[in-house]
Amino acid sequence: MQRRDFLTVGAAGSVAAMAGCQQSTVVTTYSQDLDAKPAKPVKMHVGCQRGPTSASMLQFFKRHGVDHICGYPPKPGERGYWTVEDLEQTRDLCEQHGVSLDIVALPFLSSSHIDREKRGAIMLGKSPERDRDIEHIQIMVANCAKVGIPAVKYNMSLLGVLRTERTPGRGGSTYSTWKAAEAVADPPLTRAGELGDDEIWERITYFLERVIPVCEEHKIRAACHPHDPGTPPGGFQGMNRVLGTVDGLKKFVSIQENPYHGLNLCLGSTAEMLQDPANEIVDVIHYFGERNKIFNIHFRNIRGKRGDFQEVYPDEGDMDMLQLARALRDVEYPYMVMPDHVPKHAEDPGGHQGFAFSYGYIKALIQAVKAEV
Repeated sequence: MQRRDFLTVGAAGSVAAMAGCQQSTVVTTYSQDLDAKPAKPVKMHVGCQRGPTSASMLQFFKRHGVDHICGYPPKPGERGYWTVEDLEQTRDLCEQHGVSLDIVALPFLSSSHIDREKRGAIMLGKSPERDRDIEHIQIMVANCAKVGIPAVKYNMSLLGVLRTERTPGRGGSTYSTWKAAEAVADPPLTRAGELGDDEIWERITYFLERVIPVCEEHKIRAACHPHDPGTPPGGFQGMNRVLGTVDGLKKFVSIQENPYHGLNLCLGSTAEMLQDPANEIVDVIHYFGERNKIFNIHFRNIRGKRGDFQEVYPDEGDMDMLQLARALRDVEYPYMVMPDHVPKHAEDPGGHQGFAFSYGYIKALIQAVKAEV
């Protein structure tokens, strides 16, 4: 344990019996003396985006100390968009269980592969269907504002989540894995055909120009997930993934510059873009966090680097997750920190054990960085 960590923990322990206000004052002052800089408040909280948003799942969240979620309103079916009543139903169900509905995942623009996506017109650049889909998103943004849901999340994906065969993990679990050198493009091209970067950016820009001003009008944050993972040299299935690099994400947030346009920053997917995740990821958090472009965090760890990685339990990967929690604190990130892509085990087909472990891990880290200030 480093001297600074030892002294901070020691200070917290020595005042544990004191009144709450006295404890806060003593620890904060001691930490400031050690760092010689003002302490940052800790605003983040644990969250989750697992569906369905049902009474059973909400009870599962509450049992594990999760009070904030990304929710899934009823599928809109042929209508194509959520009504105010759909959103009220989901919000009210959450409130009945003491859970805050902080964000909703759009019913399309998911992370699925374009060949399996029924509503892919936006990323295919196909009008008039994409204009209809964009209009439906505009309606849902306005309806979220009417019921007090402050954010939506989405993907701009053509290739989905690319992986090779799973690999063995601890305790008989298996890890989601990507080895670009072993990946086979099957089929060689998607139904989108060969696409250059400029064509993909045109489709993204077309969407942002029509949706982000509506988000600003209604004060609804729109959080986009990075591509997962970045493509190997020469691309994959006929294209590169423009949101599969940090430079691509920087370009993305600069289009339609707006306080309601930002990222669902998946720290796992972002680490998978990097050659040295352990040493590069904190700078990425600071870049986007200091610009207030992070609206949601997927908090997971990997072992490996760009083009060759496993998604592992948060305590056994290459990244120091306490260091990442400190970085989120230091940029004053105020939203959810949620697990994602937990390892699988045959005795836990629903992933409940993996998520429960991750909730506790994240809550402990948040408590640790609170103790430091």
